Amino acid sequence: MLIFVQYSCEALKRWFRAALYIFVVAVACKKILRQTIQNFIFTVLILRKVYFCLRCVLYLEGENEESIKRVERRENMTGKVKLPMGIEDFEEMRTMGYYYADKTGLIKTLLEHFGKVSLFTRPRRFGKTLNMSMLKHFFETGSDGTLFDGLEIARDQELCEEYMGKFPVIAVSLKNSASDTMDGAMELLRNIIGKEALRFSFLLESSSLTEMECRRYKALIQVDDNGIFTMKDQLLGDSLLFLSNCLYKHYGQKTIILIDEYDVPLDKAYHAGYYDAMVDFIRTLFGQALKTNSSLYFAVLTGCLRISKESIFTGLNNFNVYTVNDVQYNEYFGFSDMEVRRMLAFYGFMEKYEIIREWYDGYRFGGLEIYCPWDVVSYCHALRMNPAQSPQNYWVNTSSNSIIRKFIDKSDATTREEIERLINGGSIKKEILHELTYRDLDADISHLWSILYTTGYLTQCAKDEAGLTELTIPNREIQWVFLKQFREWFEKETRSDTQKLEAFCRAFEENDTDVIEKGFTSYLRKTIRIRDTNVRKEMKENFYHGILLGLFAGMAGWKVKSNAEAGEGYSDITVEVEEKDIGILIELKYAEHAEFDAGCTAALQQISDRNYEETLLDDGMQTIYKYGIACYKKRCKVVSGEACIK
Repeated sequence: MLIFVQYSCEALKRWFRAALYIFVVAVACKKILRQTIQNFIFTVLILRKVYFCLRCVLYLEGENEESIKRVERRENMTGKVKLPMGIEDFEEMRTMGYYYADKTGLIKTLLEHFGKVSLFTRPRRFGKTLNMSMLKHFFETGSDGTLFDGLEIARDQELCEEYMGKFPVIAVSLKNSASDTMDGAMELLRNIIGKEALRFSFLLESSSLTEMECRRYKALIQVDDNGIFTMKDQLLGDSLLFLSNCLYKHYGQKTIILIDEYDVPLDKAYHAGYYDAMVDFIRTLFGQALKTNSSLYFAVLTGCLRISKESIFTGLNNFNVYTVNDVQYNEYFGFSDMEVRRMLAFYGFMEKYEIIREWYDGYRFGGLEIYCPWDVVSYCHALRMNPAQSPQNYWVNTSSNSIIRKFIDKSDATTREEIERLINGGSIKKEILHELTYRDLDADISHLWSILYTTGYLTQCAKDEAGLTELTIPNREIQWVFLKQFREWFEKETRSDTQKLEAFCRAFEENDTDVIEKGFTSYLRKTIRIRDTNVRKEMKENFYHGILLGLFAGMAGWKVKSNAEAGEGYSDITVEVEEKDIGILIELKYAEHAEFDAGCTAALQQISDRNYEETLLDDGMQTIYKYGIACYKKRCKVVSGEACIK
């Protein structure tokens, strides 16, 4: 029957195309009659209806009017596919006309490599939540099977018949459980568990539950006058176990438990100072639901870190952990290169492929090159608004990136040199620990390399025989965040010694080139340098330009302008010290091959040739100092031109 229906669908498609071709030819020849047109349109409409009905028979378990309408509605959205900006619900993705990169192969792989509890650790914004929603909509009793029409998993009819819509599912996300206090976190967790429990209100009428179980369920969903769940801590700790037991008794089928972002409450507790209390509670919540639960069919958890030393997962039988190192499941989180190409071709942005690869590719999951899906979708959205839009930093702007700042704050000169090597496209070899706890973060700076790797700020490019992992920055976007955090650290560091900074700045007012040169060289040694030979000379000059501007930023009484219009062009930096009627002109040059003298001479010549001092004179400055500064790596030379005294 199914083979016949499939054949009929294909035949109808061919008939429709042939009829359309005949119609176009007939119109062009002006030989078609009005009645023929009417008959043609009527025939097409009939064929289209038959086609939709056959599709419903092919994919739906039962033929009914609502199912047909859903299929038609989805077909009518062809050509109006929206980009899934922030869409994490699978049903919304499939029914509201969003572009979907098919990850349903995860379902089959999960069942073929069955584990009682599976933990997937991936960085933020790599599709974990959407995949968990997909699992829920596939397995849950009463789910809409048409959501999977045309997807990879739908081709395995035997698997779908055995597993689709056959299980009670408890699905919770701990993403929004972060609070500054333990009491606040517990209230948020009550809200998360309570809302999930409310989905099963039919349990109150279930003949399979005892009176005591019904009372406990009522306590689980009880709220006060403000709508806040009031369950006690002990019941909250038992909640997942209790719900799964009730669902098993009601359906006669074991329960699937899905826990998304399981480590968020632990992360916040660590930073807020109530870590031990939260570890104890999570151990209770997970331990009962995942270890000693005879009502559990299987469970899937997702998060950023694997936390095992806390004994949260100790004692679990058939417990599988899949990290960014593992080959299994590597294609189901993030976009593969082929998926990115398909999306770009679909929306007509193939000419942007190389720049997208440079900015958002580079992650390696089990040896497979992976793009950050949040970045790719966000940039495609921006391109639809403005085809000339340049790449932006999307992924790194979804969090504070405090882990990098913490890392830099703790770094010594050797570590800062390693960071510089990474920023300049190099690599370093480190031992990666996959079972760190949050307590380990501050124990040793070497642990932070593992955290940066696990959370996506670094990626693996090789592994040697000694077990060391060769790490590199994955792409331009992450390079940018390292640079930004390092510059913020540098500014804070330089301002911590105000006396030294003020002496350096005053030297510009006093035309003291020796102090300026020694001071700037000292600061350059603390920061990083850009070695990329592909970077244009102007970009390298901008790097030094930015450092100098940062040093000037807090100088009281200085009016600092960058690339301000002056004379016949634009000076790099212009300073007006109004109280002293002193003007300062600075031109920076990158000294190729350490040719400092030539760089300084060219800088001063540019100031003179373009009459940069005119604007300062017009503003009433009486004395104007001119500086040519040439920089190379972490060295510089400063030369002063002839002072202009009014």
